[in-house]
Amino acid sequence: MTPRDDAAGSARDQLSRMADDDVLRGVWRSARPPLDPDAAREAAVLILFGVLDGLPSDHEAQASAVSRDLDVLLLARADTLSSHAGQIAFPGGRVEPGDADVVAAALREAREETGLDPAGVEVLGELDPIPLAYSRHLVTPVLGWWRAPSPVRAVDVAESSAVFRTPVADLLDPGNRRTTVLRRDGEEWRGPGFLVHGAGADRLVWGFTALVLDTLFEALGWTEPWDGGREIDLA
Repeated sequence: MTPRDDAAGSARDQLSRMADDDVLRGVWRSARPPLDPDAAREAAVLILFGVLDGLPSDHEAQASAVSRDLDVLLLARADTLSSHAGQIAFPGGRVEPGDADVVAAALREAREETGLDPAGVEVLGELDPIPLAYSRHLVTPVLGWWRAPSPVRAVDVAESSAVFRTPVADLLDPGNRRTTVLRRDGEEWRGPGFLVHGAGADRLVWGFTALVLDTLFEALGWTEPWDGGREIDLA
């Protein structure tokens, strides 16, 4: 086994253990306001990790489990959408009546949005649903490992403008970390942000996707010290 295989296996094993651990699985239980399950709509996202075939990160992560070619699948939502236009997201969406469960919904949405072959995805497990009070959704993150990667693309340009695989080491690089600041109607919200380069463009990961990544990395012990005073004003 090569060092690359060792690192990839370690990352996969850590993610799998996270899904099996009652405490780690619910890392955001206290971070979100409660939401009545009977009034919420179920949704799921696929957080798909794998090993890049292309250009790896230039940053050597401090966590031994994070090789330079460990990556996660992301997409950019279309600028024309009425909700969350242009934001970086995980593949996913609402659970439909024909879906057997949240895992099936996450895989279906990922196939529809990115064209990936679900047969090549090893489902490592589910994390506790995240309540989003403002949209009345309960979103279940499904952790996956890409054991047999398939080509990805923006299948429906009306929904997604780009699909890309981002090195995890780039996300962990302290130079790419920011605090995002959103001011609206006299209120202010602060959250984690990540600068990435994907599908030929520089992009900012913020909002729900950044919160989930930040929480995952912290729980896994992958986070590197960074300067929270470096802010990006979202206006």
